[in-house]
Amino acid sequence: MAIARNSVLIGATVLLIGGFWAFPKVQSLYRAVHLFDADRIVENFRSADQLGAISTMSASAQPRLYTQGTTIELPEDFLFAGELLNTEQFLADSWTTGLLVIQNDQIVYEAYTLGHSESTRSISWSMAKSFISAMVGIAVDEGSIASIEQTVDTYAPELKGSGYEGVRIKDVLQMSSGIDFNEDYADFTSDINRWGRGFALGSPQDDFAATLTRGHEPGTVNHYVSIDTHVLSMVLSRATGQSVTDYMQEKLYEPLGMEYDGYWIVDGDGTEMALGGLNLTLRDFAKLGSLYLHQGVLDGTEIVPAQWIAASIVADAPHLQPEQDDFGYGYQWWLPLSEDGEYMAMGVYGQYIYVNPANNSVIVKVSANPYYNDLDYVPSSDFSHLAFFRSMGAREAD
Repeated sequence: MAIARNSVLIGATVLLIGGFWAFPKVQSLYRAVHLFDADRIVENFRSADQLGAISTMSASAQPRLYTQGTTIELPEDFLFAGELLNTEQFLADSWTTGLLVIQNDQIVYEAYTLGHSESTRSISWSMAKSFISAMVGIAVDEGSIASIEQTVDTYAPELKGSGYEGVRIKDVLQMSSGIDFNEDYADFTSDINRWGRGFALGSPQDDFAATLTRGHEPGTVNHYVSIDTHVLSMVLSRATGQSVTDYMQEKLYEPLGMEYDGYWIVDGDGTEMALGGLNLTLRDFAKLGSLYLHQGVLDGTEIVPAQWIAASIVADAPHLQPEQDDFGYGYQWWLPLSEDGEYMAMGVYGQYIYVNPANNSVIVKVSANPYYNDLDYVPSSDFSHLAFFRSMGAREAD
């Protein structure tokens, strides 16, 4: 979808220009210019730690491994928009680098291509937003954040006087902040490019957020603004007194039993790129989906409150409702029109965590599709991926 695609431009800007201060200029410029080239994108997406500064999370002291179930075969083809698509060709044409299917908490399909393996860490792009949401839910449950009915400037007073002043945390969670934001990368004067130039010069992301102005009444229009997620990270870090990296290490990374070290891309001030800079392995991405599938409980211990998860995956206002040709939105989760209660974390260039409670499945797909911004290219469509995930769910339920 067009609004989701725009979020990659923010992430791309970080990577493209961030290198100017993190690496020798010639090397940075070379990698920046060729970041999305078809012959380089796969390597770039699995080596974001070579593009700029990072903040690392250590593998859990007690890694939690998925058990191996009976391996399934993928459907030979699936139906999308009245056309039968060949599965193998679809995966190749969407430049899939990893596909993981978990059914009843067991791995029933796992495959890596284009040089990836189970230990490869891939960039999340906007899938990171769902991890931020989970941490906000934990902070609310623990009382660090008193209520999402509070305004973001209560915790981040530097936002007073900006378009975020007086905006509820809940509205920011639901991409309904009312912020007037242009994410058109092709427009030199757009907000995203203004943000990018500031980042290149070392300007704090917090300062940039404080420059944004109001375009709509908060809580009335679902307008995808990736900086909203950065604002959530501001609230989270101020409320908890910890960085996003440290809080995630303690509250998610260790208790979920993450198998491998992970990392966030950070800016010149060491602030995480909360809107899309998380890098994990496929199995470790899947652990968030599995946690949500089980209402936040792992091995009898509640990690994310069940009440938070239930609220996160429901479109609770008219402007958030899913439609036949558009996704709805929850607390940083995408909601397709569905009778099965499906929900998804989605990142541009083909990153997905798909959760279907009806058949107890979690599917994770990471990709490096250089043609993702071609809206006429079927393998770039979020809806073609939804159809593919549903076809596998049907097969698993047989």
